[in-house]
Amino acid sequence: MNPILPSARDKLLFTPGPLTTSLSVKQAMLHDAGSWHFEFHAIVKEIRLKLLAVAGVDAGEFDCVIMQGSGTFGVESVIGSTIPPNGKLLVLVNGAYGERILQMAQYLKIAHVAIRPGEDKTPTPEQVDAALAADPSITHVAMVHCETTTGIFNPPEEIGRVVSRRQRTLILDAMSSFGAVPVNCATANIDYLVSSANKCIEGVPGFAFVIARKSKLLACDGYARSLSLDLVAQAKYMEKTSQFRYTPPTHSILAFSQALKELELEGGIDARAARYQANHRTLLAGMRQLGFRSYLPPEVQSYIITSFYYPSDPKFTFM
Repeated sequence: MNPILPSARDKLLFTPGPLTTSLSVKQAMLHDAGSWHFEFHAIVKEIRLKLLAVAGVDAGEFDCVIMQGSGTFGVESVIGSTIPPNGKLLVLVNGAYGERILQMAQYLKIAHVAIRPGEDKTPTPEQVDAALAADPSITHVAMVHCETTTGIFNPPEEIGRVVSRRQRTLILDAMSSFGAVPVNCATANIDYLVSSANKCIEGVPGFAFVIARKSKLLACDGYARSLSLDLVAQAKYMEKTSQFRYTPPTHSILAFSQALKELELEGGIDARAARYQANHRTLLAGMRQLGFRSYLPPEVQSYIITSFYYPSDPKFTFM
């Protein structure tokens, strides 16, 4: 019997992630990799450096820590590892993933508060500034860059300036944006940026990664509320040994290495953004021609995810 080989014409996935992957990304997983082998260590090191470059930073001020599991694992590793026992988290919520961060804080018994501007509105710098001024016990602020619920873009640069001026720590969930939306962690005052392999870089699921400001991360030693999600321990172990503390997602790593090469071949973030923007315009035009109305106003609409009002016509069915 002949083996089933991956097709170059798989069915399209109309979801925000996992994204459709190229044939060459699929083929990269047809090989086994020894998690203790120096060749695999070299691939992991190269990935970490390339991700720092995508984030607009270098290894002097920032580190890239890979964490096994989904993007949610990565966010929870940051929330659970970097907020001190007496810390407090302010979450900017305008969708399900902001709500999930709040749920993490509840499970981890971290004091928290939320700003909820509504699912079609972004939090303003003035709202954040007022909240931080009114409550000195808030140590960290978390927000989602592109909220998957609607596709709304939240403004990390504007919020980052306020958080930095107030000498707090900013955590950015960039799951649905990193790799297709330019962002510089240093100039945007982002202390922790979290994304995953299976989003805009177009790899496959298996791990998340954290772009972390080293000075902030290393000061958090001992804060972790979980063994396997201890971000500081993972960072130290990777730096010392080039290995994961626990079994790495080897095949996902191989696929991601290829996906990063294809991002470079496409022309980097700007070229990928242009392709996504063109897709977005095509989608909008086609859906409007069919009579659908987009949910968000243009000034906050991302080109990553687009939501539409459900038609009121009784003859319409989603299935």
